[in-house]
Amino acid sequence: SLEKLKVSTVDLMQVHNLVDWETHLETLRDWKDQGRIRYLGVTHYTRSAFDDLAHVIRNEPLDFVQLPYSLGFRDAENRLLPLAQERDVGVIVNRPFEAGRLFRKVGDESLPEWSRQFGVETWAQFFLKYLLGHPAVTCVIPGTNNPNHMLENARAGTGSFPGKTLRKKMVEFWESES
Repeated sequence: SLEKLKVSTVDLMQVHNLVDWETHLETLRDWKDQGRIRYLGVTHYTRSAFDDLAHVIRNEPLDFVQLPYSLGFRDAENRLLPLAQERDVGVIVNRPFEAGRLFRKVGDESLPEWSRQFGVETWAQFFLKYLLGHPAVTCVIPGTNNPNHMLENARAGTGSFPGKTLRKKMVEFWESES
């Protein structure tokens, strides 16, 4: 990877989907000690891996964990996000739109007027700002190959973010739409 990227240090190297994580984390710790990587972490994309993610976060020295989290899939809020905060582990959110399910659910519905108070102009921004408003979340990685969507997503990272009260209102709104 270092040769292909033409760099001497990679900022973040993660064990993808916890595959053979014990072996890989040992290697990554050595690489971090050698200065080959700056940060190390683990990833997974399914709810079924949350117990394993919790175990690794609790028992291994990690810099980052990457996990699924969205307004419609808030399972990480109960245990993983507080644990990451407690252990000072950064959180990278994957699947923030649940492969488009969130957009399909809202369809052509208008944004709630109150969402404008924290700079929301689109549903993508609504969904992303909900995540970015959680104090444990370091960053969110929405995937897109559309440059317009990329700009829209990036704008979610500007302005203010919803605090606890507005985030609760967002959840109540979302659940009322079910």
